Amino acid sequence: MEHLERLVRELAQLPAETAWVEFKENMADPKTIGKNISALANAAALYEKNQAYMIWGIHNATHAITGTVFDYRTCRIGNEELFNWLLRLLSDNAHFEFSSISVDGKPLVVLSIGKAFEKTVMFEKTEYIRVGSYTKKLNDYPELKTQLWDCLRNTRFESLFAKTNLQAAEVLALLNYPAYFDLRNAPLPSGPDGILHYLLEEGILVKQDNGLFSITNLGAILFAKKLDDFSSVKRKALRIVQYKGKDKLEMLREHTVTKGYASGFEGMLEYVESLLPASEVIRAALRETVTAYPSLAVRETIGNALIHQDLAATGTGPVVEVFSNRIEITNPGVPLIDVARIIDNPPKSRNEQLASLMRRLRICEELGTGWDKIVISCEQYQLPAPRIDVYEDSAKVTLYAHQSFGEMSQEDRIRACYQHASLKQVCGEQMNNASLRERFGLESTASAQISRLIRDTQNAGLIRPYDPDTAPKHMRYVPYWA
Repeated sequence: MEHLERLVRELAQLPAETAWVEFKENMADPKTIGKNISALANAAALYEKNQAYMIWGIHNATHAITGTVFDYRTCRIGNEELFNWLLRLLSDNAHFEFSSISVDGKPLVVLSIGKAFEKTVMFEKTEYIRVGSYTKKLNDYPELKTQLWDCLRNTRFESLFAKTNLQAAEVLALLNYPAYFDLRNAPLPSGPDGILHYLLEEGILVKQDNGLFSITNLGAILFAKKLDDFSSVKRKALRIVQYKGKDKLEMLREHTVTKGYASGFEGMLEYVESLLPASEVIRAALRETVTAYPSLAVRETIGNALIHQDLAATGTGPVVEVFSNRIEITNPGVPLIDVARIIDNPPKSRNEQLASLMRRLRICEELGTGWDKIVISCEQYQLPAPRIDVYEDSAKVTLYAHQSFGEMSQEDRIRACYQHASLKQVCGEQMNNASLRERFGLESTASAQISRLIRDTQNAGLIRPYDPDTAPKHMRYVPYWA
């Protein structure tokens, strides 16, 4: 808590309250606190401050440290704790953290508030802003609202601060920095200065004006030793859940990956694969373990969920659920491109800094080929086609265990046919009856069945003949968008 004490002393020296700092002594009205969080978060974005603060125990006029009787831990609204009540009534991009400290033997409470990003922070669906030292409705100040939105368009979650006012030793204690150099295949520098140099260059750290360091959300989410150490990203830890059967009736185990995404990526993949059915085969006189799902598909799907999630969403994170017949990978945020065109469309990243660094660390390619690899590897295993479901504020990818052609639903067959045609098209080829039979592992005797499937996929508007005048025996097909 030493950095908080130093912060309090610095802020208490301000000549007056600012748009991003509010002092209170004992005020404990929950609605006022909620309005102030909205106002301070929006003001921090407007005035290009990464954090705003509300501090109890400092006299509003003199800035003398007086102490407070306010205790956020015991404050309740009905049966609900203050923190949870605020979290429910604030918009989902509100990031805030209460801390209790003692300064000069007097109890204080520090409320650290992350600046608004991507959109304004609202309380009870109303936007607030600080005008001088007063909290006002943002709609009453249209010029400020225009300026604020201009700032928000240029704000990214990755560049916000997860922890501030850190000594070099504190930074190195919080981050798994050796993993960064391992992933880059680079030697570990001999001293702290060399390590900090690279972390600063990557945007994992920022050096503050007071000579101390801040860890960015980018650094925390990728290299935290424990995500729980960072309030802004701890809810974004990957959860892995295994169920006994095909539904959620009986859970077998649940595991939360507490490491940063980059430093913990291989470990999380190993854990997921340990839950999947596997068999041993002998190849070239060597015994080899083969899982029911392609490792490449599992890797790419989980990687995509981490990289393309909506980091602005609070209270939720990516989840992997393992059932007896499928794997479901869900992440907050809807895709930025039409999922029907996900194979051929150029990539579009919601989190550009995150995607760029993970590419340099060889965890992803950032070339838009991830979904192609997922579909291709599922075809090679002759599995049902992977599926994407888009909901109001999340997306789910499902990988299915093996089913014979006869066991697949018609919907699964049509989806596989369309994806196969799309893959062929991006490779400069066209689908035909023979290539689709091979995709399903069927013999030539199944030609008539495949012809009916092709016709059904055409009727669904997903494919069309490449050359309608070609003889039926030599007919080739392309996706509807080709």
